[in-house]
Amino acid sequence: MAVSAPTRSLAAVRSHEVRIDASKPLRAEPHTGHNRWHPDIPAVLRVDPGDRVALETRDALDGQVTARSSTEDVSKVNLNVVHPLTGPVYVNGAEPGDVLEVKILKVEPAPFGFTVQIPGFGFLRDEFPDPFIVRWRIADGVAESADLSGIRVQGAPFPGTIGLAPSRSLMQAITKREQELLDRGGFVLPPEPIDAVPGDGRLAAEALRTIPPRETAGNVDIKQLCAGTTLLIPVQVDGALFSVGDAHFAQGDGEICGTAIEMQSVFHAQFFLRKGEAARRNQHDVAYFRDTYAQPPELAVPRRYYATTGLSIEKGGLNQSENATLAARNAMLNMIDHIQERGFSRQQAYAICSVAVDLKINELVDVPNFVVSAVLPLDIFV
Repeated sequence: MAVSAPTRSLAAVRSHEVRIDASKPLRAEPHTGHNRWHPDIPAVLRVDPGDRVALETRDALDGQVTARSSTEDVSKVNLNVVHPLTGPVYVNGAEPGDVLEVKILKVEPAPFGFTVQIPGFGFLRDEFPDPFIVRWRIADGVAESADLSGIRVQGAPFPGTIGLAPSRSLMQAITKREQELLDRGGFVLPPEPIDAVPGDGRLAAEALRTIPPRETAGNVDIKQLCAGTTLLIPVQVDGALFSVGDAHFAQGDGEICGTAIEMQSVFHAQFFLRKGEAARRNQHDVAYFRDTYAQPPELAVPRRYYATTGLSIEKGGLNQSENATLAARNAMLNMIDHIQERGFSRQQAYAICSVAVDLKINELVDVPNFVVSAVLPLDIFV
């Protein structure tokens, strides 16, 4: 069994852990986690408020990419297994209307990470139809790769996917609104029972995919959720049912190619409850806070950088009104052009943007054109 018995410290704080065999996919160890959201997925662990947990996590693609993987392998990736999460963890006393306070203590990185470009996926998927891979060596707080010679990325590891189970009513509302969006031509991944864990037919047929973030968090990809940050999530079901996975060693704000520096990890956290706070404050979305720098100041706000900008104007000259997505797209395309001037290929530049370049919204008021900047920290070049 993957779940250990709790132990009590001198300070009366109990510690728990869930271990996995990272050489095996989630389907081989379904008692350790899941890859869909559903309120009826049974908990793998029970804890009390104040307890600490250490949860081993698989990478976002469930072990499909290794140090020996090739570009051809990337083109065959099965997205149905994304994301294998460790959990759920049942927090005793948690009820709908509460806020679960998740104090992130540490995210231990694995020695291998990867960044991939999967055909049909990513912010600029129309511009980058071909597969691509960067295999990273992670050691001493930095990631380097022979696939991106001359680049060294300092990390602040964090979970890309972290959240709670939705209530049945919220799950049904999400399914309805996402189906309506799909019917309008939106890019949506509806419930898919193939490769779902748990494989129970009823759960698999209606459980939500883990790709998008939602009201109870999920695939938020907020790189500030590293050690020292506290995440506040509104509780929808008894026990909260907390799960985590999809760890990133480093990421640019935007994660535009669809992946950061993906890795396995050990996630350490402590849980607290704020009874009734979500109901009192009418809180429907996650919040987070910290009291120290998420990274050293020279990394959080690069001392040396080059920035490109984008406006709400199509390359052909058509002016769109108040379109932040178009402005972000233009800023990143301009940054990719700039990085190519430094001697990198276009796909290498796209990968660098995903793991190290931050998108910043500069203004949303000067109609019709919004301004978005893409900020490249120059200290990654060695």
